[in-house]
Amino acid sequence: MKLSLERADLAQYVRRQFEGLFPDGADLGDLPRFVGLALDRVDYCFSRIRLKGYYDAQGARFLHYHSDQYAVFLYYLANCAFTEKPGHPIADKAYALNKALHALDAYYEVGLPAIFAVQHPVGTVLGRATYSDYFLCYHNCTVGSNLANEYPAFGRGVVMYGASRVIGRTGVAANTFVSTGTIIIDGGQLAGDAVLHGMHPKARTSPTQRDVIRDIFGVAT
Repeated sequence: MKLSLERADLAQYVRRQFEGLFPDGADLGDLPRFVGLALDRVDYCFSRIRLKGYYDAQGARFLHYHSDQYAVFLYYLANCAFTEKPGHPIADKAYALNKALHALDAYYEVGLPAIFAVQHPVGTVLGRATYSDYFLCYHNCTVGSNLANEYPAFGRGVVMYGASRVIGRTGVAANTFVSTGTIIIDGGQLAGDAVLHGMHPKARTSPTQRDVIRDIFGVAT
């Protein structure tokens, strides 16, 4: 993967951001290792998508100044730190930095998939749902629980467009486009190869011939 900053330089870049925003003197000695683990996951993810800016003729590329890419990296950094050493301050700092820079709430305990992307995700909250590969969300999206603490489950190849919400006991099947402004609450198991639209309790689905993985991520299916 082509990098705009070498791994050691990226670790130092993140360190300076941490120290500027969270000057509490926490031990950041593990940061280079966690950055390396996060970049391995970024490489795996970006090499399997063909979104503009994520891939060129030489393969996957990671640009630290591309804010959508950096948001994905910070989620992976936080999640790697949490997975390797639960309670490590780097997990909290990377999570908080993502909120501060991108207004993206993707908590490090949430299991986002190995292949996903965000597009200008300002105001988006991704809760503790079950996610699958080729998930994409835009701005002001919400994935959350109902009052019984039940969360959605997403199949492979789902796009959530701006200001859409999927809440509670809802199964969003593979190859689904969630339209702008759609609100689904406790929708049950929904059919795939579909467009979701409308607002609870009148939300509904329509069939689609489009393919999320092929048409959005640019990958042959």
